[in-house]
Amino acid sequence: MPDESSPAPESEGNAGKWVLLALALIYVAGSLYFLFDLRGRLEQLGKDQAASSTQIADLGKRMQSAEDSDETLAHQLGMTKKELAQRATELQRQQKASESRLEEEQKQQISQVNGAVDGVKTDVGGVKTDVASTKADLEATKAKLQSAVGDLGVQSGLIANTRGDLEVLKHKGDRNYYEFSLTKGAKPQPVSTVSLQLKKTDVKRGKFTLNVTSDDKTIEKKDRNVSEPIQFYTGRDHMLYELVIWTVDKNKVSGYLSTPKNAPVPVTAGE
Repeated sequence: MPDESSPAPESEGNAGKWVLLALALIYVAGSLYFLFDLRGRLEQLGKDQAASSTQIADLGKRMQSAEDSDETLAHQLGMTKKELAQRATELQRQQKASESRLEEEQKQQISQVNGAVDGVKTDVGGVKTDVASTKADLEATKAKLQSAVGDLGVQSGLIANTRGDLEVLKHKGDRNYYEFSLTKGAKPQPVSTVSLQLKKTDVKRGKFTLNVTSDDKTIEKKDRNVSEPIQFYTGRDHMLYELVIWTVDKNKVSGYLSTPKNAPVPVTAGE
């Protein structure tokens, strides 16, 4: 009776052969690829080597040309190659020395400029100090200014006791101010839109008497005191004027007249 399982070994043997054949083909293909790649690399290496040889030859020519140029230059200058090299070294040394000297000069110039800038900063600082001092003096002057009730019982503004105080009031710009001096026995003196005439002084007591002429009326301000606001109304709008005397001498007084900002201004020649 024949054995039905006998073909199996033959089938397995055929499969093994196909595997070996496939591996052989892969090996052959890989070997061929490796050989072609190696050949390509060898060709490229040969080209690179040829290019390097060309570059080396060109470099040699350049070096020879440079040596020939040096010899030609040395010959033209009447020097040997050694002397030319020494001269080149000396020139390089001089160049470095010049660069060092220039750098030092630049440092000195920069230092001088910085010194000048520091000097300017010092001057600016001094100016700032002066401004601050002036500002402090101005504030101190303002603090010394005082207000008072005038001889009409109306609260006055700030009173100036000196010409410096008056300058402060002028800069405030609240009213118009007219400084004046009156001499005893003189005719009425125009001040702003009124006239003033000194009648009497009492230096010991610091008192005085004067006449104020306004709106065709003369008012006597008798036995008034230094720094006392002397008040009177004038004009169509009944504006309040004030005058203050800050010095009383034997025959003379000095002070100022204060008027509202919208008060009429004195008429000058040519108007």
